Amino acid sequence: MISILEKKHAILVTEFDRYVVEHPEFAVNIPRNAQIVLQVEGDEQYNEWSMQLAERQRELDQSVVYVKVKGLKPARSRLLKPKVAVMGDVGTFVTL
Repeated sequence: MISILEKKHAILVTEFDRYVVEHPEFAVNIPRNAQIVLQVEGDEQYNEWSMQLAERQRELDQSVVYVKVKGLKPARSRLLKPKVAVMGDVGTFVTL
């Protein structure tokens, strides 16, 4: 079963990857093949878990880079023009 910390980590990694794609200059000083350790301001439980995970996954002589974030903005939907269709009494769909 996936823990809350694993879910949070998956979201943070996805957002970090997205940020680097959108802001490539941010990653210029990150060494190639570095172990990225994400840290969230004020979340000591996650931060400790993240450091332990990184230590377990780290390769011999691999650089470690700590990336500290203040948090995440609220999630927003990225759906484009969704439409709802409700089945009517006689098997027809009514678009709302």
